Amino acid sequence: MAMNLGTGSQDEPEVMMDINTTPLIDVMLVLLIMLIITIPAQLHSVNLDMPVAAATPQKTEPLVIKVDIDADSSMRWNGQALPDRQALTTRLTEAAALQPQPELHIRSHAKAKYEAAVAVLAGAQRAGLTKLGIVGSERFAY
Repeated sequence: MAMNLGTGSQDEPEVMMDINTTPLIDVMLVLLIMLIITIPAQLHSVNLDMPVAAATPQKTEPLVIKVDIDADSSMRWNGQALPDRQALTTRLTEAAALQPQPELHIRSHAKAKYEAAVAVLAGAQRAGLTKLGIVGSERFAY
């Protein structure tokens, strides 16, 4: 005698073992949309208050004073010979009083004494000249 223990009636469907993920995906999409809406939009620019440019000032060429020191250490002011250092000091003081202050270009001969060039530099410093330049020294470079 044998007994048949079947799995149940033939009318019942089998039990589903998988989870239905469709409602979970729907909930996640709704949460994602709410998050995107509530986050403020990120701006990739920086707001700056820039100054407004006025009319460009006209550039004036600076006054250039050339002091030449010859081989015998005599000095020339814009091509005119200076009799002594006192005349140099007077001219430097007059130049320092000008507004805007002129540029002083100093050119020395290769055989001029060093003390003549130092006298011009020291006199310019005492007079208050701030725009100094030594011109022509590139010929002494090796």
